[in-house]
Amino acid sequence: MTVSLFVTGTDTEIGKTFVSAALLRGLTHAGLRATALKPIAAGAYERDGVWHNEDADQLDAAASVLLPPEMRTPFLLKEPAAPHIAAALEGVTLDMARIVSAHAQACERADAVVVEGVGGFRVPLTATEDTADLAVALGLPVVLVVGMRLGCISHALLTAEAIAARGLTLAGWVANRIDPAMTFPEENIDALRERLAAQYGAPLIGVVPHMRGASADDAAGHLNIDTLLARLRVRAA
Repeated sequence: MTVSLFVTGTDTEIGKTFVSAALLRGLTHAGLRATALKPIAAGAYERDGVWHNEDADQLDAAASVLLPPEMRTPFLLKEPAAPHIAAALEGVTLDMARIVSAHAQACERADAVVVEGVGGFRVPLTATEDTADLAVALGLPVVLVVGMRLGCISHALLTAEAIAARGLTLAGWVANRIDPAMTFPEENIDALRERLAAQYGAPLIGVVPHMRGASADDAAGHLNIDTLLARLRVRAA
């Protein structure tokens, strides 16, 4: 039975890719063949005639099963901008069905599939669809990465509310200490722990400390993968 999850964040630049990579390493350490999907990546550079995206490369480095690039990232956009803007500039239509197909193929190749969204939970993809619609199309439980900084409580609760409003399961959340100077971080984490558990049954999967230059394996040591897997397997069953 393949387990899969959709990783979203309270905002952009809050360490969503780093935590996704840590989840991949944690799942691998738990004995699973883990792979990653970055269905939409905006911002690419060319190296040796091949187009790359830094986030997608970081996920590949953490995965224990590598997918063909066109499966891992069905839509690789060159412009480092919001996906709907980059896609319009390049004349690309971001097709949900293509992403759903890539995910189904990935599930045939691995025991665990980590799907990283783009930006926050409601980033526009087309004139009528956003990343929330992508999570619904995939039908996956969601892991929320909370960038710990001033204002994160409201951002996290609003995102959790939006996830529930789409009929999705919040499988858990990760507190990522992106601001080492944040005051009262533990109090903020406690406030979120209490509210997300009471309202959505979502456990705290881990607290990733501010670790400049740390590896995904380092961060994986701060995650409770057993708790996450229990949640995912109950839902899959």
